[in-house]
Amino acid sequence: MGKVVLVTGVARQLGGRFVRRVQREPDVDRVIGVDAVPPAHHLGGADFVRADIRHPRIARVLAEHAVDTVVHMDVNGTPLGKRGSRASVKETNVIGTMQLLGACQKTPSVKRLVVKSSTNVYGSAPRDPAIFTETTPPKSLPSGGFAKDVVEVEGYVRGFARRRPDVAVCVLRFANILGPCADSPLAEYFALPVLPTVLGFDPRLQFVHEDDVIEVLRIASGEARRGTLNSGTFNVAGDGVLLLSQAARRLGRPTLPFFLPTVTWVGSALRSVGVTDFSPEQIRLLTHGRVVRTTQMREVLGFDPRYTTAGAFEDYARSRGPGLLPPETLARTVDRIAAALPAGRGQK
Repeated sequence: MGKVVLVTGVARQLGGRFVRRVQREPDVDRVIGVDAVPPAHHLGGADFVRADIRHPRIARVLAEHAVDTVVHMDVNGTPLGKRGSRASVKETNVIGTMQLLGACQKTPSVKRLVVKSSTNVYGSAPRDPAIFTETTPPKSLPSGGFAKDVVEVEGYVRGFARRRPDVAVCVLRFANILGPCADSPLAEYFALPVLPTVLGFDPRLQFVHEDDVIEVLRIASGEARRGTLNSGTFNVAGDGVLLLSQAARRLGRPTLPFFLPTVTWVGSALRSVGVTDFSPEQIRLLTHGRVVRTTQMREVLGFDPRYTTAGAFEDYARSRGPGLLPPETLARTVDRIAAALPAGRGQK
C-alpha cells in the first residue's frame, strides 16, 4: 500500500497545484484534499472532502482514511478570493491548526506532518540582524496580523512534536510567495497602482516562486533522499535580495513616500479598499525589510530553488501587466537622476 496524503487549503490555487503534483509521486496511493469550500479548479484524481479544519470533524476524516501524511497549507495572510475577513483568516490559521494538530495527535496512522509557515515569524525591527537563521530569535515578537498567526501556529506545532515524537515534523518558513497566482499580502501590495512607502527607508526583500513552493513541499512530504533530512525547520527563499525601490521600478509603479508616523493611517485606508493584511507588521516589513539564510534548505533538506528572488519577482511582474509608468522609462529616469548627483549623494 502506498501513502495516503491529506492536504488542507486545497480551494486555493497553491493547494490545488500541490494536490495535482503529489499524486504523481510513485509511492503515493491516495490524496485527500480538504477545505471549507469546494475548489473552483480540478484536483486531478484526488478525493475532495468538504470540511472546516476549525471543527472537530477533521479528526474523523483522518481516521476514516487512515492518513499517514498531512500537509497543512491552510495558513494564509489573505481571505480566499473576496470572501471572508481578516478575523476568519485568523481563526482558520490559529484555531484550525489547533484542531488539525489535535486530530493528528489522536490518529495513530499519522507519521509525517508538513506545515506551511512563513519568515514573518522573525518580525521586522530596526535592530534586526542582517540575516536571520532558523535559530535566530526575533528582536521583537510580531504583535498582530499574519505574522502573529504564524508565531502561534509554530508554537502549537512544537507542542505537537513533543507529544508525538514518533511523527516526523517539517516546518517550512517561506519568504514572500510570488508568481502568477500568488495571493499573499505582499502580492496585493505590489498590485496597487501607486505603492506607499516609508520616507527614508528602502528595505531589502526576499521572494520565493510558487513553483519552488510546490517542489519543496513535495520533498518535505516524501521520504528523505540519501544524505538529506526533511524533518525540522527550514527557511525557504530564492537567492539574492531586491530593494523595494528596485521592485517598484521593475513593476513600473510610482512610489508615494509617507513619514513613518502617518503610515498607520495609510494602512487603515488600504484595508478599507481591500488590502486585507496591511497590518503594523506588514508596515514594519516595508520599513526595515527581512533577509533569511537558506543554508539549511540546501545542505540539509537538499533543495535548490529554480528561481532567484529577482526571477520570482520578474515572473510575478509579467503576470500583472504594465504599471502606470513604463519600467524601462522609469529605470532610465532614475539612473539619469542618480548620475547627475554629486559623487556619493546617491548612496546611503
